[in-house]
Amino acid sequence: MQHDILINWSPQETRVAVVEGGAVQELHIERALERGLVGNVYLGKVARVLPGMQSAFIDIGLERAAFLHVADLLGGFTGARPADAEAPARPAPLPIEKQVFEGQSMLVQVIKDPIGTKGARLSAQISVAGRLLVFLPQDEHIGISQKIPSDQRQELRARLQTLAGDAASGGGGGFILRTNGEDASDAELAEDIAYLRKAWARIKAASLRLPAKSLLHQDLNLLQRVLRDLSSEDTQSIRIDSREQFDALLVFAREFTPAAAEKLQHYKGEQPIFDLFSIDEEVAKALGRRVELKS
Repeated sequence: MQHDILINWSPQETRVAVVEGGAVQELHIERALERGLVGNVYLGKVARVLPGMQSAFIDIGLERAAFLHVADLLGGFTGARPADAEAPARPAPLPIEKQVFEGQSMLVQVIKDPIGTKGARLSAQISVAGRLLVFLPQDEHIGISQKIPSDQRQELRARLQTLAGDAASGGGGGFILRTNGEDASDAELAEDIAYLRKAWARIKAASLRLPAKSLLHQDLNLLQRVLRDLSSEDTQSIRIDSREQFDALLVFAREFTPAAAEKLQHYKGEQPIFDLFSIDEEVAKALGRRVELKS
């Protein structure tokens, strides 16, 4: 069914409503203070190597140094692979002191937020999540979610291998098909592949331009995930009540989701955008959909 997407933005909170036939179907909320670091990619600097613990402390520009275990280096993937994804067997990694050294700069990704006095946990195996796929730029593995029936996996793997190897899409890297990509068309998968490779290209370019301890890539915020995950052929319009965020979102959409860019509108009405459909906390509770879009 055709639907509209309404976005109410403030520095403290972003609210997104999906409206069909004048009725709210979904309400997604993200609070600025609750955003974590998981998924963020940094150009870290090795502060200390601990052979006895087979780990290292990495300075990524935060208050506390982050923790990197030898299993989280390129020899053993533990990054943002979906929990239900197939995991290929890997040989035991080399000792960490033979792989990293103090003062070394390296690309790392947060896989666990800081807790109490503990710093963030890192992985050197970068992954970038899309709507249907997870991209593994340093890997060549093609995987399928284990939640997808086994009799479909071989066909899906063959399709994904063909699309991933298409010269027009850039080539290189591995992919994991997420559960929600089971029924995706080739065109939808190819679009996600192109989006993910663009994102990785930006990360690599930033790593060459910025100094150590810099943030190279931040996981998408709710506004950007709306374009990636909620916008579809059935979306008639995407209206947002902040001019500043509209301009930023339009730049993102033109590069990564061109189809959604054509549907973006800046809402200029005097009446609050959600008052048009009486969207409030009570509606959210009644719908049982007061959730955040996960990356």
